[in-house]
Amino acid sequence: MQEYRLHRIATSKTGKAPARSTIHDEVVTLRQVLKTAIRHEWLAHLPDFSPPYKTSGKVVHRPWFSPEEYKQLYETTRAHAKASQIHHRWSAEQLHDYVLFLANTGLRPDEAKNLQHRDVTIVEDERSGERILEIEVRGKRGVGYCKSMPSAVRPYERLLGRAKYVKQGRARVRAKLPPSNEPPQLPKPTDHVFPGNHIKMFNALLDRSELKLDRDGNRRTAYSLRHTYICMAPDGRGGQLLDSEELPNLSGDDREVLCGAHQEQARCFRHQCASGQARSSQAVE
Repeated sequence: MQEYRLHRIATSKTGKAPARSTIHDEVVTLRQVLKTAIRHEWLAHLPDFSPPYKTSGKVVHRPWFSPEEYKQLYETTRAHAKASQIHHRWSAEQLHDYVLFLANTGLRPDEAKNLQHRDVTIVEDERSGERILEIEVRGKRGVGYCKSMPSAVRPYERLLGRAKYVKQGRARVRAKLPPSNEPPQLPKPTDHVFPGNHIKMFNALLDRSELKLDRDGNRRTAYSLRHTYICMAPDGRGGQLLDSEELPNLSGDDREVLCGAHQEQARCFRHQCASGQARSSQAVE
C-alpha cells in the first residue's frame, strides 16, 4: 500500500500530491474490494493498509460567538424587533427568541425546526432550584432528551404566549378593512415552536453587526449558536473548561459526545486566551 501511495504521488496529473482525503477514500475502496475477495476465499488474509507513519489531521475551528459577540448579537436582534414595521415585527420577534433559545439549549437548527410545543416542558431544576426547560429532541441522532439553561425559559414563554402569524397584507388594503374582532390564536401543543424560516433575516443582521465572519474568516450560521452553548460553560464560569464528570450533569444533554464537547471547549478557550492577550497588548501600547 505504501508503494501505491507513492505511485499516486508520482503519477499525479496536476503536479501536486493528491489530497489526504483523496488517498483515504481510495484506500477505503481498495479495502472493501479485498474484503469481498476474502469472503469469496480468493485471499487468505487482508494486507496491512496502515501508513508507515501517521500525520496529524487538519484541525478545523468551528465558528462560534464569544460572550461579547453573543451579547452584541442578541442586542441587535432585540433592537431590530422593536424597530420593525408591523408586517415584519412577528418574524423579528421570533428571530430574537430563536437566537436566545438555541444559545441556551444547544439544539441543532434542524432539531429546533422539528420541535413542537408538546416536546417542551418548564420544570424546576432539582439541583439549582431554578426553572429550566426539559426538551424531547428529535433530530439526526433519533430521539433524545436535554435540559436547558435557565435563560431559555423566558424566551420560550414569549414564544408560547405569542399569537400565531397572520398575514397583514398591503397597508392600503388593511386601511379599508374593518377591525377584526376575532381573538388571537395562540400556539397549540402540536404546533411547531419555530414555524417560520429566519435564515435571510439572521444573515442580514449578522452582516449589519459585522459578525458574519469570525477571527479566522469562517462564516457563522445558526449552527454557531450551538457551538456557543458548548463553549460557554453552562454553570456560568465564563468559558472555564469543565471536568469530564461535571459536563453531562451540568449541561443535561446526554446527546452530546463528551470528547467532542471537550475538544470544542478547548478550541474556544484557546481563542479566548488569544483574544485576551491581543487586547492586553493593545492596552499596554
